[in-house]
Amino acid sequence: MISGVSGERRAWALMTLLSLVWPVASVAAPANLDQVMAGLAQRQHGHVTFTEEKFLELLDRPVKSTGELLYDAPDRLEKRTLTPKPESLVLEHGIITAQRGKHRYVLNLADYPQVVPFIESIRATLAGDRPALEKVFKVGLRGEMENWELSLTPIDPKIGRTIRFIHISGAHDAIRGVEILEADGDRSLLTIGSEVGK
Repeated sequence: MISGVSGERRAWALMTLLSLVWPVASVAAPANLDQVMAGLAQRQHGHVTFTEEKFLELLDRPVKSTGELLYDAPDRLEKRTLTPKPESLVLEHGIITAQRGKHRYVLNLADYPQVVPFIESIRATLAGDRPALEKVFKVGLRGEMENWELSLTPIDPKIGRTIRFIHISGAHDAIRGVEILEADGDRSLLTIGSEVGK
């Protein structure tokens, strides 16, 4: 016992000393959907690596591919697959252009409504476009700004017959992963890596 020092002061001194040995972890504030969307909307350009795994019911092992993703606000998204076979997929102004070897395909998204949710889930999230996202999905959010996850469930039952849910994870203003579970049990997992050139 330290003479001449009140119990309250001794407790305060002990807590101060302990905090130097065991730092008190700060409690992270829950993420707010508007905050997450606003952070994403500020990012006008992105160029990152990716790894994608597709888990198909018919196959014992996932199909794996790697490459790069490029994004320019508000609606240009390019996926360059480098392995196992080079190919590119570009979305711009509602038009998808795919290049595989010598073959080139051009598709208007308006003609393929079943594809829109896949594309819009990523495009609208990258753009921080909450209204566009909520036109197609019921949107849930959990976690903190340092580690958040969007849960997207299709509103339209017709889309629900194709997609069960989409989970998009991220930190602050960056997307880190996209998981898509299809109604037939097939699943894809896109993991976003480091920025190219950094």
